[in-house]
Amino acid sequence: MSWLQIYRDRLGSAAAAVQPITSGAKVYLGSGCATPHGLVQALVDRAPELQDVELIHHLTLGEVPYLAADMAGHFRCSDCFVGANTRDAVNEGRADYVPVHLHEMPRLFRRGVIPLDAALVVVSPPDEHGFCSFGIEVGVTKPAALAARRIVAEVNRRMPRTLGDSFIHVSKIDAFVEVDRDLDEFRPPPPTEVELAIGRHVAGLVEDGACLQLGLGAISGAVLGCLGDRRDLGVHTEMFTEALPALVQSGVVTGERKTFHPGKVVAGFIMGTREVYDFAHDNALIEFHPTDYVNHPVNIARNENMVAVNSAIQVDLTGQVCSDSIGQRIHSGFGGQADFIRGAALSKGGLPVIALPSTTDDGSISRIVALLDLGAGVVLTRADVHVVVTEYGVAHLLGRNVRQRAEALIRIAHPDFREGLLAAARARGLYGRLFPGADLT
Repeated sequence: MSWLQIYRDRLGSAAAAVQPITSGAKVYLGSGCATPHGLVQALVDRAPELQDVELIHHLTLGEVPYLAADMAGHFRCSDCFVGANTRDAVNEGRADYVPVHLHEMPRLFRRGVIPLDAALVVVSPPDEHGFCSFGIEVGVTKPAALAARRIVAEVNRRMPRTLGDSFIHVSKIDAFVEVDRDLDEFRPPPPTEVELAIGRHVAGLVEDGACLQLGLGAISGAVLGCLGDRRDLGVHTEMFTEALPALVQSGVVTGERKTFHPGKVVAGFIMGTREVYDFAHDNALIEFHPTDYVNHPVNIARNENMVAVNSAIQVDLTGQVCSDSIGQRIHSGFGGQADFIRGAALSKGGLPVIALPSTTDDGSISRIVALLDLGAGVVLTRADVHVVVTEYGVAHLLGRNVRQRAEALIRIAHPDFREGLLAAARARGLYGRLFPGADLT
């Protein structure tokens, strides 16, 4: 039977495609900007006949109708990276948070640690050979789909055909639903003056020929915006961001000096806008791969001069980093932060960087702290952290003792909080006579 006949035979409505899902099933939902909203709604429409269906995903955008109050008992969400649309539900106990390194997620599915009865995904239309691309969300979604007992796909004509290890043949998909719907988009806000200052400090650490990874948020854009005079930069990153196409088109990012996938941008998914999706469509410069490949620290380390830049919520005076919670309140997740920080540390000439504003947005709370808040999650240990950057400068922590770390971090804290941090450091008694005579205020 030809692939086209298989496709036509399995093509139908969203309601029919989700009908085989039964009570107690575990269902993966396409994540990032590739959530299959039509299939999700069709499943939610079946709520009266379903009980205890677990929906598993990694950072979604848009509406989450399965978290409405009247869905209790019908659906339960397990979120591996909490976004704004699920944050309240997680912290109110109506949904669950799964702390996990991003490179480990495919293995959880493949080994059955998180067994999947079905995967609801979005793919591009099939090409002339019958292959669909997972498009803008390959990293977690392709491994989840291949591990699931049943794959249901929205075939969206607006999904770009991205290249790399991003394809699935129509014969492996159990049901198709054709849609013509805008994909979710993510556009970070313009960087503030504080974020621009951080970007300049981080950019000062990036040499020609370096290979970059930057995480989610405005600081990434600020850093990339300060690299216009660099040459032959490479990119190996979990997330392809809004600011990258300009650096490619200007000749700053060429990948010519990369030691792993030279001449290629390697990524797991895109969080961006239509302009970025169009840039990635059929673009042979960019290779998308599952996260157990892109995010594996050993593969990351195969890039020499790997510079990984990630943000944080708090850093304590010994270098511990909290990135996934505000105190006891879950805010986001591990994502690939530890993957890339550790991979960059293993890279020849590599540099792992934590970059964050010195205070909260209103300036009332220092984000360099004597002690992490009660219940705050430690995503990176003291031993993981090499460099911390705020708008006030760069603190080098690798090989420093805790007294030296405290001094370096207080120097880049906001001036309004340095005296208090100094007093707290002395009071803790961990540092003995803390740099007597030093003026850090």
